[in-house]
Amino acid sequence: MAILTDYDEDQQSQKSSPSPPSSTLSFNAVLDPSNPLEFLKSAFDFVNQHSDMFKTTASEKKISSLVKNIRDKIKAEEEAVKKAALEEEKKKKLAPNQANGLDMENHSWGQNLQEVTVTVPVPHGTKARDVSCVIKSNSLEVGLKSSAPIVQGELFQAVKTDDSYWSLEDQKMISVLMTKCDKSKWWKSLFKGGPEIDVQKAEPEPSKLSDLDGETRSAVEKMMFDQRQKQMGLPTSQETENQEMLKKFMAQNPNFNLSGAKKI
Repeated sequence: MAILTDYDEDQQSQKSSPSPPSSTLSFNAVLDPSNPLEFLKSAFDFVNQHSDMFKTTASEKKISSLVKNIRDKIKAEEEAVKKAALEEEKKKKLAPNQANGLDMENHSWGQNLQEVTVTVPVPHGTKARDVSCVIKSNSLEVGLKSSAPIVQGELFQAVKTDDSYWSLEDQKMISVLMTKCDKSKWWKSLFKGGPEIDVQKAEPEPSKLSDLDGETRSAVEKMMFDQRQKQMGLPTSQETENQEMLKKFMAQNPNFNLSGAKKI
């Protein structure tokens, strides 16, 4: 009995004694929302070092698919943010007035590809000697000598001062015309930092014949003449030229018989 009792006590002692603590692994990494892939890489490296999880092809494919999905999601979110920023930027831009500029509280401005015009209302009866207008290559100042400038600022782009001038219209409106240095671009605003227009909505003026070079102008005039002739049922310039050539040929060859010739 004693032996059994000692055995039972030993068994109970073994059951009641706590088992030695198992070894634990600690993973320390900080998740940066702007770069989550770096966090995943650290996590995968940790798992790969301390387990056999990535030793099977199936597991490797699942992880690769997971990473690809996360990467695609991040890319889509970045594109969505960029698109939203572009849309917000478009909303800030204003639709241009009929002169491809803007109507402001104390002035209006417009433009074509060659020139920029600014009109500034002043009290009726204003004399030219009362006007103060300073046009520089990169700045403009307009107003009356007896008061602070009405319009003042750094121009959006440079202008040619020798080809720029101002005038007083009906003693109530100062009109400024400035010639652009760069005649290939629309101005987004009159002054740097000012309200911007959507230049994609700017409409160029119809080209004038006088603006074209000699060869192009002759070709356009010929096309316009032929179009009018066709509308009136009259011969075009080419048909008239052919008729004149035929008359000269017949005059030089009076015995030539064209009775069997076919019209082309």
